[in-house]
Amino acid sequence: MEPGALRDAPGDAPPPDAHGESSAPAQPEGKHDAEVDRLFSAGGPLAPSVGSFSPRRSQTEMAKSIAQAIADQSTLIAEAGTGTGKTFAYLVPALLWGGKTIISTGTKNLQDQLFLRDIPTVRAALKAPVSVALLKGRSNYVCHYHLERTLQNGRMTSRDDVGNLREISRFIKMTSSGDKAELAKVPENAQIWNLVTSTRDTCMGAECQYYQDCFVMKARREAQQADVVVVNHHLFFADVALKDTGVAELLPSANTIIFDEAHQLPDTATLFFGQTVSTSQILELCRDVLAEGLAHARGGPDWAKVVMVVEKAARDLRLTFPQDIMRLSLAQIMPSSEFFPALNTLKEKLAEMIDVLEDQAARAETIEQVRVRAVELAAAIDGWKQDGIRRDAPASKVVEGDQAVLWVEAFSSSLQLHKTPLSIAPIFNNQREGTPRSWIFTSATLAVKNDFKHFSNQMGLTGEPAKTWPSPFNYEQQGLLYVPNGLPEPNSFGYTDAVIDSALPVIEAAGGRTFFLCTTIRAVKQVSERLRDEFAKRGLDFPLFVQGERGRTELLDSFRNAGNGVLVGSQSFWEGVDVRGDALSLVIIDKLPFAPPDDPVLAARIDVMEKQGLNGFMHHTLPEAIINLKQGAGRLIRDETDRGVLMICDPRLISKSYGKRVWQSLPSFKRTRLQEDVIAFFKPPQEPQD
Repeated sequence: MEPGALRDAPGDAPPPDAHGESSAPAQPEGKHDAEVDRLFSAGGPLAPSVGSFSPRRSQTEMAKSIAQAIADQSTLIAEAGTGTGKTFAYLVPALLWGGKTIISTGTKNLQDQLFLRDIPTVRAALKAPVSVALLKGRSNYVCHYHLERTLQNGRMTSRDDVGNLREISRFIKMTSSGDKAELAKVPENAQIWNLVTSTRDTCMGAECQYYQDCFVMKARREAQQADVVVVNHHLFFADVALKDTGVAELLPSANTIIFDEAHQLPDTATLFFGQTVSTSQILELCRDVLAEGLAHARGGPDWAKVVMVVEKAARDLRLTFPQDIMRLSLAQIMPSSEFFPALNTLKEKLAEMIDVLEDQAARAETIEQVRVRAVELAAAIDGWKQDGIRRDAPASKVVEGDQAVLWVEAFSSSLQLHKTPLSIAPIFNNQREGTPRSWIFTSATLAVKNDFKHFSNQMGLTGEPAKTWPSPFNYEQQGLLYVPNGLPEPNSFGYTDAVIDSALPVIEAAGGRTFFLCTTIRAVKQVSERLRDEFAKRGLDFPLFVQGERGRTELLDSFRNAGNGVLVGSQSFWEGVDVRGDALSLVIIDKLPFAPPDDPVLAARIDVMEKQGLNGFMHHTLPEAIINLKQGAGRLIRDETDRGVLMICDPRLISKSYGKRVWQSLPSFKRTRLQEDVIAFFKPPQEPQD
């Protein structure tokens, strides 16, 4: 190891928490403490119910703090290291003392795990007489009306669609929930789901002939009556923004709100508190206008001509940007760009189509429905403006007092207009005001070197109590942090090849068993192509699994079963992935996960921060990258018996002044810069000689 390269400074004190105090777990003298101690003890009810359960001090103390927050109807930010058992730590007090509880998770997979496995286990162990409901967004439930319409119209374009539609037709006769997750025979991303589920725009509501049998309405009714409702962050915030998902009806009666994987909240909330309108929505509207017009008003206007001019205007708007994939803030679009007249043309043609729909709306309920959609889309496009922004201002410039940034995003066949709030804190605070209730925010990654300011400022939780409980794992014995010597700067030509050169001997020493996590899709492609060639040249029989070649779940299952595989992935494999045991012993991260510098929202937020005298990099970009890096690093050690190496290839971890802040936020692995230390780590222990 190079002297001082990866070593704590002498006399480093325990870092402060969000309030400048030691972040050692507090031990509140709450009214439920004795009961929590009993429940989480070796002789308590959880031990015989859960095969792997063993008493953990950090889990018990976390449960006490959550129980206290529930009793006080207060807010708690709770970071729990990997292996703490945070799910049980919040489920036990929630089921016993939480009253009407909403639990929001980061993903639908975790939502299903809570509903199908974790909550039933804890409920049975505690003999808690609570009812539980699962609530997802409407696109997860088969729609009787749209299924019937698809069967009649026969709009399938492939043999797969025909087969999948047959399976869905059988499924709807047997299912009680209508949740597409129950139908494993049809892939979750199959195109047919778009034709047999509803959206907010295409739902007939109470006018639908199947309203009483509607799976969405059934799920909402069950959620209304249940003691505990499991949702996900997308659903929660879509509801807060749109009042459309059923959560709005639940919130007034909820005593406790728990957000698991809370580190995802700022991005999710930003997505839903903003507004997006796309040319794809316009084209879908035109398709439906044509279908409804021909079905119910064939003797009226020339429907093909009515929609054709709108479709052309939408496609022309997309073509004003030649690039396939591109993001630009409004301020970055040249005043002379064809974009602005093309946008005005789309508004005009859409208004003309709305006039036609108004004349014909009385002829059918479905024509009235597409008219309402058209009016809403027109309003969204009209709302894409911001008083006070000058188009000749510097890129990403946001005038003081503006609350949102306007930007466009181009894809290969569509263009999206975004209006994104610069801060969600005031909007989220409005949601938290009113009825007193407890709000629990928990995740393994909420703090930067035990400082919660970044997360609490983003969410408007400044001044709320924040605590951290350490992982029970012995990271110093179980893991090694390796930052290779001699790598070039990440922006230099040939960087990814240099990373692969450095990684290959380590992958070989580990016997495969590797996650190779990249910060870009381009790097995933380059790394996977090169590894495939190198494995063949070197005769290394390591199965290679690459993001995008198969579905995420299938890739993970195959990786686990292989036992010596190498999986190359980007963002979707940095979190929410649990591979325990020998199948994963090496996690390689190609570079620090800084957000792209051309992100218009990031640029606008940093611009505002720097006007306030703050350093945008240190106060926003760096904390975001550290929290993402902690998620990636968290894939390595998932159990008390796991051993492994975390290889971070980015030399800025050593060369930059902020590098120490980064690696001090990671688990307390032993640290090295020498490849021979890593090779030795993977060698089996020597048998003692007779």
